[in-house]
Amino acid sequence: MMEPADRIAELRELIAHHNRRYHELDDPEITDGEFDLLLRELLRLEKEHPDLAGPESPLTAVGGAPNVTFSPVVHSVRMASLDNAMDVDELRAWGDRVLRGLDGTSPEFVGELKIDGVAISIRYENGRYVRAATRGDGTVGEDVTANVATIAGIPHNLGVKGPTSHIPELLEVRGEVYLPVATFDELNEDATRSGEHRFVNPRNAAAGSLRQKDAAVTARRRLQMWVYQIGEIKGGPSMTSHHQTLEYLATLGFPVNPEVRVLGGIDAVIDHCERWQQHRHDLGYEIDGVVVKVNDLAQREALGSTSRAPRWAIAFKFPPEERTTLLHDIQVSIGRTGRATPFAVLEPVFVSGSTVAMATLHNQDQVRIKDVRPGDTVVVRKAGDVIPEVVGPVLALRPEGSLPWAFPARCPCPIGSTLQRVEGEADTRCVEPSCPFQRDQQVIYWASRQAMDIDGLGERTIRALTAASMIADPADLYSLTVDHVEQLEGFARPSAEKLIAAIDASRRRPLPRLLTALGIKHLGPAAAAALAQRWGSLDEVIAADADELSAADGVGPVIAGSIRAWCESPTNLELVHKLRAAGLNFGDAERDRQRDGDASPGLPQVLTGKTVVVSGSLAGYTREGAIEAIASRGGKSPGSVSAKTDALVIGDSPGASKVTKAEQLGVPILDAAQFEILLETGQITGR
Repeated sequence: MMEPADRIAELRELIAHHNRRYHELDDPEITDGEFDLLLRELLRLEKEHPDLAGPESPLTAVGGAPNVTFSPVVHSVRMASLDNAMDVDELRAWGDRVLRGLDGTSPEFVGELKIDGVAISIRYENGRYVRAATRGDGTVGEDVTANVATIAGIPHNLGVKGPTSHIPELLEVRGEVYLPVATFDELNEDATRSGEHRFVNPRNAAAGSLRQKDAAVTARRRLQMWVYQIGEIKGGPSMTSHHQTLEYLATLGFPVNPEVRVLGGIDAVIDHCERWQQHRHDLGYEIDGVVVKVNDLAQREALGSTSRAPRWAIAFKFPPEERTTLLHDIQVSIGRTGRATPFAVLEPVFVSGSTVAMATLHNQDQVRIKDVRPGDTVVVRKAGDVIPEVVGPVLALRPEGSLPWAFPARCPCPIGSTLQRVEGEADTRCVEPSCPFQRDQQVIYWASRQAMDIDGLGERTIRALTAASMIADPADLYSLTVDHVEQLEGFARPSAEKLIAAIDASRRRPLPRLLTALGIKHLGPAAAAALAQRWGSLDEVIAADADELSAADGVGPVIAGSIRAWCESPTNLELVHKLRAAGLNFGDAERDRQRDGDASPGLPQVLTGKTVVVSGSLAGYTREGAIEAIASRGGKSPGSVSAKTDALVIGDSPGASKVTKAEQLGVPILDAAQFEILLETGQITGR
């Protein structure tokens, strides 16, 4: 085991190296989360061995040395960094320290989004823009005046928008320059078309854009900025709180983030941080945490600062969504429609709450564009519940002699059929209908929760059934017996009986689920519900032509064409014949009741003509189940809020953008209990 002094020396060298890659070269080799782990390990060791700590420790430094390409700027007021809280316990411990520092007086806090960008200081003299500088090492930054001047929203001459505001003699404001996610995506698309290197993430793209020698290049990058603090002011109004300073900056024309909130205590702070951790991806820009500050300026003065950071503020960091790891191999999986998807086989790495050993590479073009190769050190991203993906390689660590990966010409299945790519499509596909990989994925999708929802029928069991030649397509599930299932490894008589009962129960699933389970390309639950409502039976959907199908709400010509192509396949029609013989619900009884004018045609159609959007998790419903409940009562449930929306139903963790849009349009917002009233009566009782 390494001695503490040796490990401290090693950590200091590593931190200095990665600081330079990040702050000076804009070409990091590790992610922010991994850098934070190095800092925290050094902090722990220096606390345990105070005799080994000293002024040379990078823990006393802020940022990195200024780039020699730009003129140095000495900050008249030092630009400090912030200490971090990595979890709720550390955040609460910081709150306790603040409370002790104020002799038990409970402060008011301000919560701000921690923008993942580049810290900038802008100086105004008598209302005129004169200079902009990066943070640098906190004392000396880089002069980026010409480049920051190109950022839309940064005033060149201060105006006054409030009746009590006036322009100070000297004003230095601080904020974060960032690149919107949509702009970042456009820049990468442009880079791909021109054969240039793609940016790894918006933060690095923003930093690189600010350090362009030609300000015209910076202007084309369309950077934006949020201002979050006054660094220095002379001749300005008297202010007593941080929130008051932000309101004042807004009156002068500065862009102030609209998500700033005044919070009454540490419990409110924790709720605020946890809410944004859940909704961090609802924004059009990237955040990696929440900054919490004491609101009262006099209390800030009393708390003071350490050599590195103020005691009155802290950054609550979200769990890292990016890590670096080794890419061992690139392989290809085959989906239910024959789509060949490349994926990365990785050295397992813990990211965003789980261990990731495989990650998607999307398609052939994405592998080529990102130019990831076996043996590369790669950045892996896992945002919440989203499938992990490889962002790109760390080129500085690429092994010598590395060669680009070539997409295989044949399917990896035992048949080894040729993989084909249709002109105009991004996907490469196996076109052999008897491909066993496609067969397995079709049955897996059939049994999934959004389709026929067969409890207990998972991938492992399905692969065992196909390997034993007990099933060859979804219809064969309904010919299985308890004796068949009991032969499989891991099944005893009771568990086999339970699975057969679950398969049998799926025969009665409503028509929208059956349509979804068929796995027709582009046909999802919402469109399936619209088709079922319009035609009432699978036979009538199959008989409809493309024009008729596309006229259904939410279907359109692309889905209609895909349905017609599916229905013209003899193999698929044979599957329909087998499903009919197995006694599945084709919707005929419902169709006949409606045709005969039955007064009780299933569920009451209380939502006919209504559009209801669902966001968040509702107790007792999957997302598809909630959509189905709306459709089965005559309503529609698209994926977004519009002026035509009659109600938005929200459960746990709803999308903030949908809620905001509903509030702007005056759309009623319903909770779970009000949703049940809506389903029963059709009455909208929300706020």
